[in-house]
Parts: sequence; C-alpha cells; structure tokens
Amino acid sequence: MIRINNLNKYFGEKHVLKDISITYKPGECSLIIGASGSGKTVFLKSLVGLLTPDSGEIWYEKIQFNALSFKEQRSIRKEIGMLFQGSALFDFATVEENVRFPMDFFTTWSDKEKLDRVNFCLERVNLKNVNKLFPNELSGGMQKRVGIARAIALNPKYLFCDEPNSGLDPHTSILIDQLISEITKEYNITTVVNTHDMNSVMEIGDTVGFIHQGKLIWEGDKENVLTSDCEELNNFVFASRMAKKMKEMMG
Repeated sequence: MIRINNLNKYFGEKHVLKDISITYKPGECSLIIGASGSGKTVFLKSLVGLLTPDSGEIWYEKIQFNALSFKEQRSIRKEIGMLFQGSALFDFATVEENVRFPMDFFTTWSDKEKLDRVNFCLERVNLKNVNKLFPNELSGGMQKRVGIARAIALNPKYLFCDEPNSGLDPHTSILIDQLISEITKEYNITTVVNTHDMNSVMEIGDTVGFIHQGKLIWEGDKENVLTSDCEELNNFVFASRMAKKMKEMMG
C-alpha cells in the first residue's frame, strides 16, 4: 500500500502540487488523470523519488519514503518497477540487456539466474525469441512490452506507469492496458498509472483520481467517472465532440 498525505510541490513561486492526499492499494490499477500541465507527471515523479516534495508525506507500507536519504531509499527502490513514457529503452542495448539492467544494478544474482528471469519476464509479456534484437527492430507495442518486462524484472511490489499508451494505436493500447491489469492482479502489485487516455480509464481504472490545476478534486472508479457531477472532470472526460454526443445520449 502507498499512502500520500498533504503533498505539496513548488517550482519557484509556482505551486504545482496542492495538498494532495490519496491511498493506493495492492492488486488495484489506480489511474491518475488530468489535462497536460495539471501536475500529474510531477506527482508521479514525486512518488518514485525523482522529485522531492516541499511538504507532505509519502508512505510505502510503514516507511515514510520521502523522509529517507537518497541512499536509504534504495531498499524501497528495489521494490519499485517503472514503465516510462516512450518505454525509455537503451538503444545501444539488446532486449535481453535492457530487461537485465535492474538485476545488474540491484542484485548479485548469477548470470544464469538473470537470464532465467529475463526469459520469464519476456514470456510473461508474450515476447519470445527477441533477446538479441535491438529496440529499433521492434514495433512500438513490442517496445512497451519490453518496458513492462524490465519493470517487473525484480518482482516489484509497486509499479508506476507514465502514459503507457502514448504513441500506440487503439488496439495495441488495449493489449497493453490488459497486460498491466493482469500483472497487477496476478502478483498483487500496487499499480499507479498516469494517463490522459479515457480508454485506459474505462478498461482498467479500479480507482481513478482527477488532478486539476495541481489539486486532487475527484476520486472514484471507472464505473462512475462518466456520471460525476464534478464540472472540471466532465469538461475533461467529454472534451471531444464524440464524447459530448455520447453524454447527450446518456441523458
């Protein structure tokens, strides 16, 4: 479980995150939605320690993560998997080397143990016989799956995904969503997904938090995100012409 209490972040005089409090539970895909510039990426980066909040608390189970030094945070970082926007694979490294990277950094496993884990993770994301290929030899969807394989390489308790469907066609996006949801429930992972893709919300949004101008102003799930009385959320959800027509049909 991850618990955030009264989180605030400033860049100079700009108040980017405003007193955010929320809890994320194991076995759930918790989505963060909001317009570009709303603060959701800053929020995600704060949770994983890439940014330091100016006030507030980030708890992983019973450990206050942001009260630890960078060195002390290592024990938590070993339990975190991260799928970056655009996959962020190393172009100079093979698929096998990309997935192996967290093991080289965090473990003292033997080469055989690492290779076995690489193969297991690639098989879990439905990729076989790609070990020696380079990222530029893969499709966008395959690159995302390699990114997921790398993110779960250390069997993490926590998984963070930053815009996992960016640049993908709708069909591939659904497959990536389903894979993230399956892995979350299969391994009882606490998963937090930063997205602006409403298809993802409707597919896998066990819980949904809407950030507007740095504030968390709505919480719910995929079942009630379309029927909220929050004006700002409705403006975001029904921004397109097709979505507005759908809302009219819903009454």
